[in-house]
Amino acid sequence: SLARSEESADLLAKMGSQVTFGDISERASMRGGMQGSDVVFHLAAQYAIGAVDREQMEIINVGGTRKVLRLAQELGVPRIIYTSTVNVFGDTKGKYVDETYYNDGPFLTEYDRTKWLAHYKVALPMMEKGVPITIAMPGPAYGPGDQSILADMMRMFYRGFPIVPGPDTVLTFTHVDDVAEGLLLAFEKGRVGETYILTGPAIPLGEIVDFWAQLTGKSAPPLRVPASLVRASAPFADLAGPFTDIDSVISKEGASLTGATYMTRSDKARQELGWQTRPLQLGMLETFEWIAATEDERQTKTIQMREQKLARFALIAALILLLAWLFSRRRAT
Repeated sequence: SLARSEESADLLAKMGSQVTFGDISERASMRGGMQGSDVVFHLAAQYAIGAVDREQMEIINVGGTRKVLRLAQELGVPRIIYTSTVNVFGDTKGKYVDETYYNDGPFLTEYDRTKWLAHYKVALPMMEKGVPITIAMPGPAYGPGDQSILADMMRMFYRGFPIVPGPDTVLTFTHVDDVAEGLLLAFEKGRVGETYILTGPAIPLGEIVDFWAQLTGKSAPPLRVPASLVRASAPFADLAGPFTDIDSVISKEGASLTGATYMTRSDKARQELGWQTRPLQLGMLETFEWIAATEDERQTKTIQMREQKLARFALIAALILLLAWLFSRRRAT
C-alpha cells in the first residue's frame, strides 16, 4: 500500500498491509512498491466538496491517475483495477443509468469534473488500447470513519439540524466495506476491459432522513427546503461553511448539488461478480454508533477552529481600521 504520512502508514500496517511511502504525483516514488505486483488497485483521489483548489485537484485526480496507470503498464503489471466513480455521469435527471451511459457535463462539482477527465481521457483510452484495466465505479460510500458529504449529512441529522435542504436530491448509499469487497471481486472475477458499477440503493434525501429517524428514535427534521431555494443561496454558503465541520454540505458546491439525482444500477456487478450489499439498516446503525462515539471530539475541534478563524478575522479587521485611521490622520495634516 502507498502512504504519504506516518499516520496513514500506521493505519495500513495495522490492517496487515506492507507499506511503501510515496505519492501518486511523484512517479518514481511508486516504482519500488509496484514492481513485481500481480495487481495494482488505484483508489487514490482528492475528494472534496466545497472550497477546493481546482488546480491541485486536477493534478491529483487526473495527472496522478495518468502516472499510476502508465507506470503499471511500463512495469508489465498483469491486472489494474482503476476506481472511478458514478459521479462521472453527473446529474442523471431522474433516470436510472448503467455502465453504457455517457454525459460530458456540465458538472456540479470539481470532483465530478476531474474524475470525468481521469475516466474518459486517461483510463478508458488506455483500456481500449489493450492495457489490462478493469474499471470499478462506486457511488458515495458511508460507514465508520467516513469523511464524505454523506457523513456530514448524517452528523447534521444526529445533531438535530431542523432542515432538510433539497429533499428531492437522490444519492446512492453503499457501505464502505461493500465497496472494498466489490473491488476485490472486480479483480478476482471481473473481465479486463470491462466496467462495473458498485452502488447501493438510490434514495431521496427526504426519505433517508425519515429512515434515520425511524432507526435512531430521533425526530425527523421538520423543515424541508426546496432545492430551488437552496441553490439560490449557493453564493453565500461558502461564507458560513468554514465556521462548521460540515463545510461540504454548507458550501456553494454542496448547495448546487441539491435537487440533482445520481441514480445508477449495479446489475452487471451483481450478475457477473456475485457482488452483494448489506441491509441498509445494519450499515446505517453502525455508522451512527461511530458518529455518537466521535461527536464530542468533533464538537471540540469545531469550537477551536471557529475561535481561531474569528481571531484571525478580528485581527484583520483591526489592521484595516488602523490603516484607515492612519490614512485619515495623514490626509488631515
